[in-house]
Amino acid sequence: MTLDDLRVFIAVCRAGSLSAVARELSCTQSAVSQHVKRLERELGVSLLERHARGVVPTSAGRILQAAASDGIGGIDVALRRLRDLARGESGAVRVTTGATTVRHYRAATFVGFRQRFPQVTLEFQTASSSRACFDALAAEDLDLAWVTIGRAVRGIEQRPVAELPWVLAVPAGDPLAAAPHAELADLAAARLIRPPQASTSRAQLDAALADLDVGPAGHTSVADWDTALLLTELGVGQAVVPALPGWRAKGPPGLRLIPVPDLPPLSVGWAVRRWDALSPLARAFADMVAADCGQGVGGSVPAQGDGRSGAEDGRGAGSAARA
Repeated sequence: MTLDDLRVFIAVCRAGSLSAVARELSCTQSAVSQHVKRLERELGVSLLERHARGVVPTSAGRILQAAASDGIGGIDVALRRLRDLARGESGAVRVTTGATTVRHYRAATFVGFRQRFPQVTLEFQTASSSRACFDALAAEDLDLAWVTIGRAVRGIEQRPVAELPWVLAVPAGDPLAAAPHAELADLAAARLIRPPQASTSRAQLDAALADLDVGPAGHTSVADWDTALLLTELGVGQAVVPALPGWRAKGPPGLRLIPVPDLPPLSVGWAVRRWDALSPLARAFADMVAADCGQGVGGSVPAQGDGRSGAEDGRGAGSAARA
């Protein structure tokens, strides 16, 4: 078997379709099938089950997929580190995260990194959730993922960087706008705008509300925090969001962010396949972001709309960005 055979097989398992992988690799479906058949001939077992809507790995296929994903990931990291060593400090740092996160980093982090490593490219691939970030880390040639820290994930190491307090976003004219903080009763009476059902932050928020015996009157789900604030401004509801650091310099116009001290903070940070295999460049970027997040994350959140405030999350949706 070859590394290409294993790469193609992993891609087929992930996509659930031979034709989809063929389009991705700009080759024929027959060529993709030959990679899988070569593995099956050598191993003497069937690796895929064909169905009307695509393919799924057999029990043997799942064993190979898990082992191959770990092995190929480690080899890719090693090869990239060797290329970086051969080129000196040139190369790229590849990060998967949400567009909301990228927009709310302090610009000084990127400027400082580019000044320190002028020949290095920063590449960002956006994802809709922490789960999608984990999948991208395992399947793609990526270095880092900025995520909401949650339960352990096989083959992924998570490292918390910051704890973000929850705030309730309300229009400037709302009766709560002048309150020093929001009570649980305020959440129970609100039509909350919350993260999507499948997200890590939504699961943690719902668990906290359940533990505190808070049942909101209704809710709207959104894909990212900026959309939540926009819907709040339009009067759809009141958004419960983490206090993003980027809002400290310039808060959301026309809104107030009211601290909710009874909700446990949201933990965000880095996820990688293996910290000890991380390239020096990726480690330097991760350390710079962590140091930046350490400057004032947490604590009280000033009222928004007048150029003061705070907040941060590890997700969102949007187009890919490259710096």
